Amino acid sequence: MNIQDETPYVLLGGEERVRELVDRFYDYMDELEEVEPVREMHAKSLRVSRDKLFKFLSGWLGGPGLYEAEYGHPRLRRRHMPFTVTEEARDQWLLCMNKAMDDMDIEPKLRAFLDNAFLRTADHMRNQEH
Repeated sequence: MNIQDETPYVLLGGEERVRELVDRFYDYMDELEEVEPVREMHAKSLRVSRDKLFKFLSGWLGGPGLYEAEYGHPRLRRRHMPFTVTEEARDQWLLCMNKAMDDMDIEPKLRAFLDNAFLRTADHMRNQEH
């Protein structure tokens, strides 16, 4: 596999697999006690969050730009400013995403790429030291 030849979206498996990743991610967010603080930053129902994350990841991974088509530029950091995003919150978010990816048998080179990309992006969302 050469990540430069195909987008992460294609390599992951397209729409169905991106949806699976998002669903697994939010299932963990609902299930894991240790991520309760980051879960509380979300609405009681995760339906809208699931849809928005799916649309965002679709374009972010090189697939259809669904989020931008509906909502405009993601402006991730700005959209997260109303929330206290600490290193702890970042790590809770990453725990859910890592567990979701663990469940999906992602090819090792793609997984390493995704691990790095999700860490960089999640770390960029931090707006508080503690």
